[in-house]
Amino acid sequence: MTHPTPTVPAPVTHTARAEYERAVSHREPAPAARAVARAVAAFAAARLTGLLAVAVVARTGDQNAFRLLGRSWDSRWYTGIAARGYGRTLFFDEGVAQSDLAFFPLYPALIRAVHTVTPFGFGACGLVVSWLGAVAAAVGIYKIAARLHDHRTATVLVLLWGLLPHSVILTMAYTEPVLTALAAGSLYALLTGRWIWAGTLAALAGLSRPNGFAVAAAVAATAAYELVKRRGRVSPRLWTGVALAPVGWCAYVLWVGCRRGDPLGGYFTVQREWGSRFDFGRGSWKFVQHLFLDGDKVVFAMTVALVAVALLLYGLLLCDRAPLPLLVYTGVLLLITVGGSGFFESKPRFLLPAFPLLLPLACALVRTARARPRHAALVVGALAGLSVAYGTYLVTTARMPL
Repeated sequence: MTHPTPTVPAPVTHTARAEYERAVSHREPAPAARAVARAVAAFAAARLTGLLAVAVVARTGDQNAFRLLGRSWDSRWYTGIAARGYGRTLFFDEGVAQSDLAFFPLYPALIRAVHTVTPFGFGACGLVVSWLGAVAAAVGIYKIAARLHDHRTATVLVLLWGLLPHSVILTMAYTEPVLTALAAGSLYALLTGRWIWAGTLAALAGLSRPNGFAVAAAVAATAAYELVKRRGRVSPRLWTGVALAPVGWCAYVLWVGCRRGDPLGGYFTVQREWGSRFDFGRGSWKFVQHLFLDGDKVVFAMTVALVAVALLLYGLLLCDRAPLPLLVYTGVLLLITVGGSGFFESKPRFLLPAFPLLLPLACALVRTARARPRHAALVVGALAGLSVAYGTYLVTTARMPL
């Protein structure tokens, strides 16, 4: 079986390529179960603290915490598809029509499956799927970081992912935890040369969300590098993995297109009717200009700050010579987020699956912890406070689409 050796896209020095070829080709022992459990426990503690804060604030404001987490905004669309299937469209003025065909089918199917075998309602089943997906994602993120760095860095990376300002969404009935789990599994399979697993998980990721296509892009880019490096002499498993990777995303887009009478363009028409389109960031830039000139809600300002930080972290990821699959996957997610127009306040949520962005920060925090433990603890404490406070605000007070 051929083992891929991820690298950085051109321009890249021979030294940089050799360094990461050495790092990725080195096979560390499988992470100990206790080490993985500690990382997952740290992640769970962060998210449970956030849930507790939401519950307390919701109770003081006479709100239902369960409804806020499992039956708000997109959650209602997903649970509706799980309960009744596709076919719902809401019509508004100025030609705006919101169809449930905009939502990919894997998450509703998982909700339906859990509902079939449990006595829970669809909202509770959505939360079960999301929480299990978040735990699976934490394990996958840990294994990737442990392979590339060490167990301490892996634990810090998982904790940082659980402390993002928008990480409250990881405990809501949304699709991001499922996509992240599938993406982490596929990327880890790429790093370890398991092409069929990489392609299969990428296909499932493509069925989970529109930006799940980023996983298939990572598989294709890594395969292209292997083909060039080995002059076409690759395992048939590579071809199988590459063929599988885009199947889920393409199948759903074509199905929606056929249902709308336009096989290649029907799905994108549905997105435009929602007000979402890819315009290379022109719409987003106009909105940012509006924010600077006229001001607006704090959520929008926070969105600009978080996207700017994500771009900075991607630059650091490039400088750190991260493996090619991580660079392509994260780069495509960033491109879709920055270049797309629509629900501006949702952009940080679209970047939640982009966990490789946090690798440079995790490495820096580990180095700081060794030299100045109190400083590292202060940083983690500040991030935890921001995550809990802002996440609680988003769910209980902002009253805006997430």
